[in-house]
Amino acid sequence: MYQFNFDLDQFLAEYWHKKPTIIRNGFVEFEDPISPDELAGLAMEEEIDSRFISNAEGKWEVQHGPFDTFEHFPDTHSQLIVQASNHWHPGPRALSVPFSALPNWLFDDVMTCLSMPGGGVGPHIDQYDVFIIQGMGKRQWRVGPQGEYQDANHETGLRQITGFDPIIDEELNPGDILYIPPGFPHEGDTSEVSLSYSIGYRSPKKRELLSSFADHIISNEKGDSHYHQPKLQSRKQSGMIPSSESDELNQMLLSLLNDDAIKACWMGELLSQSRHELDIMPAEPPWQPAELFEFVNDGLVLERVAGLKALYHEADPSVIFINGETYRLPDNCTTAASLLCDQESFTGSHMQELTENPAFLDLLLMLCNQGYWYPQA
Repeated sequence: MYQFNFDLDQFLAEYWHKKPTIIRNGFVEFEDPISPDELAGLAMEEEIDSRFISNAEGKWEVQHGPFDTFEHFPDTHSQLIVQASNHWHPGPRALSVPFSALPNWLFDDVMTCLSMPGGGVGPHIDQYDVFIIQGMGKRQWRVGPQGEYQDANHETGLRQITGFDPIIDEELNPGDILYIPPGFPHEGDTSEVSLSYSIGYRSPKKRELLSSFADHIISNEKGDSHYHQPKLQSRKQSGMIPSSESDELNQMLLSLLNDDAIKACWMGELLSQSRHELDIMPAEPPWQPAELFEFVNDGLVLERVAGLKALYHEADPSVIFINGETYRLPDNCTTAASLLCDQESFTGSHMQELTENPAFLDLLLMLCNQGYWYPQA
């Protein structure tokens, strides 16, 4: 079990979205949650997003997985990256657990990197918060101030910049954590074979919110009504848009933007979507109601699929959002919102009176058969 060796609330007050920092011994006696061979195995899987980056003699090259073999890859100036490793391996998933005190709707994934001496991805800027945890080996990290920087090597997809003057230039040892807020340039260089883990938090842009909201309106056939003006009058200036008519059109738009029910549904579905593939396997054969009832009463554990987002609004816990879909809880079952969304796993004893509600058990049965929750071995 991984546990922080620092005060998270103090960190948030002093550093979150403010300035980068290194937390020495953020995890005491740190042990890697995954081995290099296991990481290479993940990079061979079709469903998993992986990259191999090399920079021999200053020439940057990027290869995308899945990979059949690593025999011809260089053993210096290279790095293997696996996105969302927490979706596919219990080790990186366990490493993410201490961070669950941060908002799950912001959490992106655990990116795991195996770096050879001299390996890295070059100087670059990310627009998300990241905690980089050092595992085996050592890496030298440089972080610069926010500012305007010149792009470089964008044809590789690495979104590098030409360089920066560091405000942090230090070596990380196993268990150290480097926190970098959005917009701060950084670069890691590997001195010996190294594993590192990036816990990423990504927030949407304004235009992404607007585009997503428009898509939601269209796909759900909301606002499908034309402008209507029964009191229209003739005018001499036919090319002019009167302020009164402009205001009426603006009100049509605002009526959608100010509809709290529409916004709550759209926001819940948007924020509960994962950016990466999930290891979801529908139950085969499907669970039967009696089987689930017996499983729950025996006090066995139901665990949520790694990386699956389950959310609810503080203002209305009677509706939950799972993997981009809306689910209304049965009457008198609002406690289920916390059970399903705040907990990674639960047993019948956590469910209390919910075990006696057939409607809730039907919902839970459907979620289990979809593969969203599964019995823990």
